[in-house]
Amino acid sequence: MSERSSASRAAGRTAPSQGPASGAPATPGLGQDTATIVGPATDRPDDFPDGARLRRSLKLRHIVFLGLAFMAPLAVFDTFGLVSEATDGHVPLAYLAVLVAVGLTALSYARMARRITSAGSVYTYAGKSLGAPVGFLVGWSATLDYVLLPMLNALLAAIYMGAVLPGVPAWVWVLSTVVVCTALNLVGVQLAAKVNVALVVVQAGVAIAFLVFAVRAVATHGESFGTTGWDPASVSLPDLLSGASLLALSFLGFDAVSTLSEEAEHPRRDIPRAILLIVAAAGVFFLAITYAMQTLFPDVSVVGDIVGASPEIAKYIGGAAFQAVFVGGYLTAVLGCGLTQQMSAARLLFAMGRDGMLPRAVFGRVDPRTGVPALNVLVVGVIAASAVFLDLGSAASLINFGAYVAFAAVNLAVIGFWVRDRRAGRQQARGPLALVLQLLLPALGFVVNVALWISLDTPAKVVGVIWALVGVGILALHTGGFRRPVRTVNPE
Repeated sequence: MSERSSASRAAGRTAPSQGPASGAPATPGLGQDTATIVGPATDRPDDFPDGARLRRSLKLRHIVFLGLAFMAPLAVFDTFGLVSEATDGHVPLAYLAVLVAVGLTALSYARMARRITSAGSVYTYAGKSLGAPVGFLVGWSATLDYVLLPMLNALLAAIYMGAVLPGVPAWVWVLSTVVVCTALNLVGVQLAAKVNVALVVVQAGVAIAFLVFAVRAVATHGESFGTTGWDPASVSLPDLLSGASLLALSFLGFDAVSTLSEEAEHPRRDIPRAILLIVAAAGVFFLAITYAMQTLFPDVSVVGDIVGASPEIAKYIGGAAFQAVFVGGYLTAVLGCGLTQQMSAARLLFAMGRDGMLPRAVFGRVDPRTGVPALNVLVVGVIAASAVFLDLGSAASLINFGAYVAFAAVNLAVIGFWVRDRRAGRQQARGPLALVLQLLLPALGFVVNVALWISLDTPAKVVGVIWALVGVGILALHTGGFRRPVRTVNPE
């Protein structure tokens, strides 16, 4: 009998190795190789195995704003110069391509979020549908984007502030960003959520002002809003996919909110709604902004600095004063982004640690006072500080490796549950609508995400594969050379 079972009996509960607790609904389609410890939904944090339960305190508006803060309304400016150069001036079309992949994947995430309300996101979804070993390997690959995103965020802070204050060393901005985000995350999730509401409102105001100035500049310079950036005949498919492959990080907020399922007051209702709202709002906004920017600068090379193109464009359309406002707005995006990215990364590591796949004493516990996995927050903060050693393009490609693996796996997880439900004769898997929503659309989402993954640059794929092989080694260690089943906790 496992340690978790003993701990559960000591707390006065019966904890079977598989199946639901008395009075709790069964979760259909659990992998046979997963030993699951479950308990009633009203467990207090100190009653749960190892005291590892998060607190339910987030409403729909909190979740949506946290997701928007994760991706940041100003994230559209992060890679505009790089993608415009890669696609020969077709950033809007590249965004449309990645929006297809993200939209299909968001539907799959929403479906899984209705079914599973644990904090582990893709790690849990793939584990319940495709088996715990697959879930761990997918979750391990996904840690690349979750854990490294705060690092990218700190790097962007240095790039944007360097455009205004070039005399200040980049490491100052990197460390300042990491310290502030880490401190706010350690206080508690509710404060972080409230801070993010204000930060997102500021970002949205700056972004809308940018769009107005850009449209005015287009009209002033005699340009017209035609097919600039949209014509697929004027760009090769490999170049388009190469540029689009860098853009997954712009949408990662919808993926991140699925890690907050254990902290949502109504997870089965609010997490799916938040996922779809975030993708829809971000998609429309990104397409509008990049269309205006690309119309104004069909050839982004005239700006000079490709990586720092957006601050230069802000100065061009609104003068030095608006550039200062733009960069100030971006600082709020940096704080909002870093705050939520660190929060989500900490919770993914928490889910793995609680299951014992990572050292439980470090990753699988929450602070009893704040309800936050504090050690995880600190670990992610230390990793984020390494931003001083990377450039933007390399960091973006490396992060997107994990993102596309996660996206593809969630689409497969929906298909896996559909297959199991049909075999079990469940009604939700029958009929033409179920065929479309649970098989055809997820299959299309899987194919598109794989195509974008293939289009990543070679160094990112090499590092990503090495990282995945390390995950295989960890899994082999925990299962005695794959001879023992993987045991996971089910907090539902």
